Amino acid sequence: MRRREFTALLAGAAGWPLTARSQQATREPIMPNIGFLGPGTVVGSGTFLDAFRQGLGATGFVEGKTVTIDYRWANNELDRLPALAAELAALRVAVIATGGATGAALAAKAATSTIPVVFTIGADPVKFGLVASMNRPGGNVTGVSFLANTLVAKQLLLLRQLSPSSGVIGILVNPGNPNAAFDRAMAQAAAASLRLEVRTVDVVAERDLDARFDDLRRAQVTALLVFPDVLFTGARERLAGLANHYQLPVLYPDRSYVEVGGLISYGSSRGDAYREAGIYVGRILRGEKPADLPVIQSTKFELVINLTTAKKLGLDIPPTLLALADDAIE
Repeated sequence: MRRREFTALLAGAAGWPLTARSQQATREPIMPNIGFLGPGTVVGSGTFLDAFRQGLGATGFVEGKTVTIDYRWANNELDRLPALAAELAALRVAVIATGGATGAALAAKAATSTIPVVFTIGADPVKFGLVASMNRPGGNVTGVSFLANTLVAKQLLLLRQLSPSSGVIGILVNPGNPNAAFDRAMAQAAAASLRLEVRTVDVVAERDLDARFDDLRRAQVTALLVFPDVLFTGARERLAGLANHYQLPVLYPDRSYVEVGGLISYGSSRGDAYREAGIYVGRILRGEKPADLPVIQSTKFELVINLTTAKKLGLDIPPTLLALADDAIE
């Protein structure tokens, strides 16, 4: 090889790392990826997803711009949750956020011991083994609990105020929910203390609702309490329609039901819970550890009444109940 060619070759080789570094510097930074495990449907969860994204935005993360989200939806088939959680874990996402079902949180926890998990649930996370304690979660799991499953006594009392002549109060429950047995026991204890007769009706799929409301009519149920469950959340418009058709006063677990025509709700704000979960996900993406983030507990509960629905049902809302309402929709 001639000396001039050899010198040129050396000069070119010296430039290779610089060229590679220059190309690498022009590449866009890789965005963190979140996994979202939803027990319900994307349509039924739209309002809550908006709140979750607002929480992310509060920490500087915007979907599609500074963060990506991989969604997995069980479409109310809760037995699919473990497989969907395993899919997200296999993607090695930065964080897994779970929608409002205890089963989704349990599936995510079982799928990974290293990827941070942020849940949004209505149950006690300590009781179900999701965290070691509320203040010191430990491990890779933390989140928000809106304690929906502890309000049965108050909800039954509100129903009695709404309809003092109520004979039998029906309770709608999904037996596939991990909280079902606990909820039933709480309802029976609360009813006994209030001297009320309750009848629990199981619903395992949305297609069962028409038949179950017919069962309630034959059982001469005069008012109905709907337990918190993603199945019912996704079917909330249909529930409101059936309740109005059967002229049945129904109390729901959160205001999203009342906003689509349900009569009355009492519970914590699910939107606030999802927003807080989004904030926690953002904080973890910025370097905080789930073990150091205490489980957030809802402290404010709201009573919401749909006055238009009350008129359709021919109900006069007691002034004492109206005075307690945080919001009255007309």
